[in-house]
Amino acid sequence: MDRRLVTILLIVFVQMVGAAMIMPILPLYAQREFGLSPEAIGLLVTSFFAAQFIAGPFLGRASDRFGRVPVLIISQIGTVISFLMLAFAPAGIVLFLARILDGITGGNIIVAQAYITDITPKEKRTVALGYIFAVFGIGFIIGPALGGILAAAFGPRVPYLIAAGAAAIVVLLTWFTLEETVTPEQQEAVRSGSRGRLQVSQLIRNTPLLLILSVAFLGQAGLGLLQATFSLYGEAVLFNDVSEEAALFGIGILLATIGLSQFITQAFFLRPALRRFGEYRLVIIGNIARMGASFIYAVITTPVLGAVAGMLFAFGIGTMMPSLQSLSTGTVEDESRGAVLGLYQSTISLSIIFSSAAGGVLFSIAPTRPYWVAGTLGALALIPAIILWRRYGTKKEVTDSPAMVK
Repeated sequence: MDRRLVTILLIVFVQMVGAAMIMPILPLYAQREFGLSPEAIGLLVTSFFAAQFIAGPFLGRASDRFGRVPVLIISQIGTVISFLMLAFAPAGIVLFLARILDGITGGNIIVAQAYITDITPKEKRTVALGYIFAVFGIGFIIGPALGGILAAAFGPRVPYLIAAGAAAIVVLLTWFTLEETVTPEQQEAVRSGSRGRLQVSQLIRNTPLLLILSVAFLGQAGLGLLQATFSLYGEAVLFNDVSEEAALFGIGILLATIGLSQFITQAFFLRPALRRFGEYRLVIIGNIARMGASFIYAVITTPVLGAVAGMLFAFGIGTMMPSLQSLSTGTVEDESRGAVLGLYQSTISLSIIFSSAAGGVLFSIAPTRPYWVAGTLGALALIPAIILWRRYGTKKEVTDSPAMVK
């Protein structure tokens, strides 16, 4: 494996462990320490993605103009500061400010994905991007369980301090070990405006990219609903008869199960599945899996079945998202990879903005209502996914991206 790929995956791993630590505890931290309502907690989750939606395209293009490494370092420093703000927050408003800051500087994953596409041939890009999701999975195995244990044992603020330390380690790893992949000539071409810019007119004519973004928007709404409500759902439905500490631990374990399934999907399934089905059909398969998992969440009441739904949901993410990202980078010129990944990430963020904001409202109606909606949106995402496959997928070249639209 390319040494640079190993380095970027190590950086993503450390970052994801820190980020995953706070996932099971932030909603309950906001509720118990600051008295935020489910609706407000939904908005808290939304604030991060709203900021990322605005900043994503600029960060992606900035990495094309100035290089991946400087943008990666700046975004990571913002993450360190945001975790410290969460740890020492005196009021609920500081939680919002911290998440907004992390969203604005949240180009970590966008730039990491662009870096991987820089060093990977197009035909191997889906598998390489799949490694990031495998690392996500490992991070979600360790992070949520560790966050739940630390919060239960030492209080709800300690995990944020540990996460800040992990993010600081990432800054040092990037600074001392990662080499730049965007050449000075490529940077100058983008800065001069001759290459790398995504015009609105080009986007409108780029039918495969529009279909990809449609699938991503509808599909990721389910993730937004889950992120905004899962801890509250776990406490209200799956662990409603245990103590607060036990509920925190159980929610962390369920999220770790999702991470384990995602890692297994990337490590053992994605490569043979890509050869067998191709990227286009994997998008459909993954979307069906996520849709089914959402409906399972809507009808279950036990942690064991919650783990089953989580593993199915993670399988769907692991097969669908690397394929979509790889296909998106094949719809533009190489100099625009950072820009298109920024646009892709902003599309996802916009989806999660709406879905996470709605999640708190839906949860206040009924704890399972967000998951009925998530399953329905997954069904709608099948429409552009099938159109994408029928128009651009072929049996002969199942791993090729759509034809480039200039």
